[in-house]
Amino acid sequence: MDEVSTPDDGANPQTVSDDGASISGSGLAAERARRMERVDDLRSSGVEPYPYRFDRSDELATIRERHSSIEPGTETDDRVAVAGRVMLARDSGKLIFLTIRDRSDEIQLFVSKAVIGDDGFESVKALDLGDWVGVSGVIMATRKGELSVKVDSCVLLSKAIRPLPDKWHGLSDTDTRFRQRYADLIVNEDARRHFEIRHAIISSFRRTLADEGFIEVETPVLHVEAGGAHARPFVTHHNTLDMQLYLRIALELHLKRLIVGGMERVFEIGRIFRNEGISTRHNPEFTMMELYQAFADWNDVMDITERLITKAAQDAIGTTVLQIRGTSIDLADPWPRVRMIDAASDAVGSEVHPSMPREVLEGIARSNGVSVAPHWAPGKIIEEIFEAHCESSIVRPTFVTGHPVDISPLARVHRDDPYLTERFELFVDSRELANGYSELNDPREQRARFEEEQAAKEAGDAERGTVDEDYLRALEYGMPPTGGLGIGMDRVAMLIAGVDSIREVVLFPTLRPEGGDQ
Repeated sequence: MDEVSTPDDGANPQTVSDDGASISGSGLAAERARRMERVDDLRSSGVEPYPYRFDRSDELATIRERHSSIEPGTETDDRVAVAGRVMLARDSGKLIFLTIRDRSDEIQLFVSKAVIGDDGFESVKALDLGDWVGVSGVIMATRKGELSVKVDSCVLLSKAIRPLPDKWHGLSDTDTRFRQRYADLIVNEDARRHFEIRHAIISSFRRTLADEGFIEVETPVLHVEAGGAHARPFVTHHNTLDMQLYLRIALELHLKRLIVGGMERVFEIGRIFRNEGISTRHNPEFTMMELYQAFADWNDVMDITERLITKAAQDAIGTTVLQIRGTSIDLADPWPRVRMIDAASDAVGSEVHPSMPREVLEGIARSNGVSVAPHWAPGKIIEEIFEAHCESSIVRPTFVTGHPVDISPLARVHRDDPYLTERFELFVDSRELANGYSELNDPREQRARFEEEQAAKEAGDAERGTVDEDYLRALEYGMPPTGGLGIGMDRVAMLIAGVDSIREVVLFPTLRPEGGDQ
């Protein structure tokens, strides 16, 4: 076998047209027209450029694993049928070298005119970068040791009409990356890695919860009452029933109905919808995992939060050590717990507690640069002080505990302080990742809390809840002591993948409509 240089040995992988010119935005129409003409030519010659299927013997990663120790200059008798997208191409006269990629890996195709024949060679020569092909042949290695398929047949599986983005620079505009995620995934290895990590995290959560006796369930997306969180809902209308419905803002209230029903340990990983702003931390639709465990309290739930996220990191990236703000943080180390009122008091240099007169708390807040709305209760003022002066300083995973009653309508009153609740939020790198508590299961107290929510909503706080009569009826049947937890899966994926924007871990984030033909 002749010694040859392969694309991996330094060939320029930039997307090029037949005449060698880079495909620019101004040349896109001409390039698309050329490729569509190629489709017409194929069909007129009796070749279908979009066949129905292809019988593949192996994914490319499997082949690499099977031949990890192949010697340079070796040809095997291992015959394979593989498929992938053409990412690189180089014509050396009577030899053509292509690199194809499937979801698992890349491999070189060694195409010799002497093996594939004149017609087959011309068909390969006419391929464009981005085309999908299926090939058959034997596994070999070039003299430089490049694992390859020596091709004896090649079939076009899908003709790409639009040229690929430049491999080196990808889609330079971030908005275009997120809008055209399909193109981003083709050329951006980091993007593919982020979503592999996300998949591994969610799979890890499911395994851990199944091992601990939890049952996965599905609950309604359309709700009669928008409850379980403080958020603005999306509103829709059911025509047949002629009634207003809300896209769910939380999974909580239906899952707790199942605890009433005796299911004891349930969880759901589901899509949530909140009609709020868009930022690096927020998308109007996102993924939550919520679990509820009978006979448990908030301490049990904090423990399982640590187990879930630490195990997910190990499963997804092979380590529990993360780099956060330039510091190595080991998730396996115990996570500190600090009361919200203590953190807020330390930050402003003055004690704050929801039992204090509202005007005193308002004065402390304003003197520390925190604006206060007229309808805010004492606990809400303390929460705003915490958000303004404490969140940004939290780096390592930290449980913030003991939230005031007036901002925690579904949590039990703290057994040692009637002004606080047995509630926590998990913060990492200034971001809230989880929220949990000892669940309120007294139907009369829950009604009073709901009525307070309703009053606050009527006073102008659009994010507050209403009185959910069916949930109250469920509680009257009796809900055992229960610990509940909600984890934002997108933010966990951000943490473990090491990215700063939620759009990097949501395949198709919400964006403003684009204008014009792209």
